[in-house]
Amino acid sequence: MSHSAFADPALTVALALAAGMLAQALARHLRIPGIVLLLGMGVLLGPDGLNVVRPGALGDSLHTLVGFSVAVILFEGGMNLKWSRMRREARSIRQLVTLGALVTAVGGTLAAGLLLHWDWVLSLLFGTLVMVTGPTVINPLLRRIKVKERVATVLEAEGILVDAIGAIVAVVTLEVVLSPAPLSLTGGAWHLVSRLAFGVVFGAVGGLLLAGLLRGERVVPEGLASVFTLAFVVALYQVSNAIVPETGILGVILAGIVVGNSPSQALGDLREFKEQLTILLLGLLFVLLAADVRLQEVRALGWAGLATVLALMLLVRPLNILAGTMGSDLTWREKVFLSWLAPRGIVAAAVSALFAQSLDEAGRPGGAELRALVFLVIAVTVVVQGLSGGPVASWLGLRRRSDHGFVLLGANPIARAVGKALGDAGEEVVLIDSNPDACRAAENEGFRVLHGSGLDPGIHLKAALDTRAGCLGVTSNEEVNLLFARRARKDFKVPRVWAAVRRGHVGVSEDVVRSSGGHLLFGGPVGLLAWIRRVERNEAVVEVWRFEGPAGTDAGLLAPSIDSVLPLAVVRGKKVFPMDETVTFRRGDRLCAAVSSEARRAAREHLLEAGWQPEVPLEGPGAG
Repeated sequence: MSHSAFADPALTVALALAAGMLAQALARHLRIPGIVLLLGMGVLLGPDGLNVVRPGALGDSLHTLVGFSVAVILFEGGMNLKWSRMRREARSIRQLVTLGALVTAVGGTLAAGLLLHWDWVLSLLFGTLVMVTGPTVINPLLRRIKVKERVATVLEAEGILVDAIGAIVAVVTLEVVLSPAPLSLTGGAWHLVSRLAFGVVFGAVGGLLLAGLLRGERVVPEGLASVFTLAFVVALYQVSNAIVPETGILGVILAGIVVGNSPSQALGDLREFKEQLTILLLGLLFVLLAADVRLQEVRALGWAGLATVLALMLLVRPLNILAGTMGSDLTWREKVFLSWLAPRGIVAAAVSALFAQSLDEAGRPGGAELRALVFLVIAVTVVVQGLSGGPVASWLGLRRRSDHGFVLLGANPIARAVGKALGDAGEEVVLIDSNPDACRAAENEGFRVLHGSGLDPGIHLKAALDTRAGCLGVTSNEEVNLLFARRARKDFKVPRVWAAVRRGHVGVSEDVVRSSGGHLLFGGPVGLLAWIRRVERNEAVVEVWRFEGPAGTDAGLLAPSIDSVLPLAVVRGKKVFPMDETVTFRRGDRLCAAVSSEARRAAREHLLEAGWQPEVPLEGPGAG
C-alpha cells in the first residue's frame, strides 16, 4: 500500500475503529483504564508516529463525526443516572455543577495566566474548557475501583451534568471573545441562560416523546427499538444545535435521563446496545483526537504547562470540592477522594479541537497551544488518577466490601420475598429484571433495582458481581437462571450461586445445576410460577419459624411432596443464606418461608411435626 493511500478518510476511520477496540480489549486484560492505551494508540498511529491514522484527512467531517459520537455517548451516560440515587445526593451534585464548576473555571484561568503567562482571554477559554470532568473516563474507572455507592453517584452525576453546562459555558465564552462587536456581560449571561433553558426543555420534551414511543410495540416494532433510538438521538442532537447552537449536548443528556427513568419493555436491550456502541465510539474518538494533537506543541508547553496541570489537580480541584460540598453530609474521606478523582475526557478534547479551529479561522493566536494544554490535562489526569484511584480508595476505606451482598436475577414477588429475607438480616441486595412493572414494584419496596437483561455484561458490572457473596437466578425461566449462575461463577468468581429449577420440567436437571458449581434454590425443583401467582393473589404469606428439633437434618423441608411451604432463606446467628439442597439445620436456626394460605393448616402441622416453632404466635387456620 502506498503511503498516500493513508490520506483516505475512510481508511483513517476504519483504522481508528479497529485500533480503539484493540486498545480497549488489551486494557481489560491488563486491568488498566482503557483511555490510557487509547491515547497512546492515537499518538502511535498518528502523524507523530506511524502516520497511518490522519485526522486531517477528514477535514470538517471530523467535527461532525465527533459531535454525533458525543451525542450517543452522553445519551447513554444520562440513561444511567437514576432519580432515586441523585435525590439522595442532590445538594452535593447541585453545588458541584454550579459553584464547584465556577471555582474550576476561575482556578483554571488563573493557573494558565500566572504559570504560562498567557493573555487573560486565552486563559479564560482554558478555564471554561476544564470545567468539565469526564464521564466517559470516570464511569469505567468507578466500575473497576468499586467505590461506595454515594461517592460513585456524586462523581457520575457531576461528570454527566457538568459536561453539558461546561460545554455551553465554554462555547458562549468563545462567542464573546470572537464577537466583532463587544458583547456586554448582560448579553453574555442572557446567551448562557437562554441556551441552558432551551437545552433542558428541548431535551426533556424529546426524552418524553422517545420514552412514549418506546413504551409499546405499536409505533416501534420489537427488535427496532435500539436503532430507532440511535436515529432519534442523533436527530435530537442536530435539531437542537440547528435551533440554538451548541445546545445539543445538554438536550441529549436530559433526554437520556428521562428515558432511563421511564418504564419500557425495550429498556434492557436498549441499554445493552447503547453500551456496546459507546465502547466502539469512545475508542474511535480518543484515537482520532489523540492523533490530531502534535506532540511538538505539547512539549513546547514545557514545565510551565505541567505545573498548570498539577495546579489544576492539587489546588483547584480540592477547592472545587470544598465549595461544592459545603453543608453536605459527605465525610472527609469521601471529600478527599472526590478531590483526587477528576480526569478529563472526550468532551474537553472535542470542544478544545473546535476552539482551536475557530481561533485559527478568526486569525487569533493560541489555538494550537490551547488544544495542546487540554490534551496534556487529559493525559496526565487519566494516567495518574486512573492508575492511582484504586489504591487511594483503599487507603481511604471507600471501596465496597468483597464477598458482600447478593444479586438476584428476577424482581417477581418470590424474588422480592427472598431479597427481603436476605436484606432484613443485614445483607445488601440488588435485583435485576427487564420487566418494568416488576422493577417498579421492587423499587417501591425499597430495593435497589437494575433494569435490564440478567445476561448483559454491562448490568453485571453495575451490579458489581465480582464483589458479591452470592448470586441467585429466581426467574420462571430456568435456562436463564442457569446461564446467569454460570456466568457469575465463571466470569466473576462469585463464591456461591443458586438457580431455581421448575418442578416437572425437562429443561434443566438438578445434576446440570450441580455440575455447573451451583445449588438448587429452595432446596429442589419447585412450581415457581404457581408460587408467584399465589403471592400476587395474596394466597400465600411469609412466616418466620425457629428450629428446635435435632441437629443435622433437613427438618422436613426437602421432601418432594411438600408443596405448601416454600423455604426462602435461613438465618443462623449473624449469617443468612438462601435455602438449598445442602442445608442441614441446627437448633436455633430461623427459617423465612412462604406458606400457602389454601393449605396453611397442613403446612403448619408439617412444620410443627418436623421440629419448627413459629417466631410469633400463629393466627388463622392451623393456629391451634
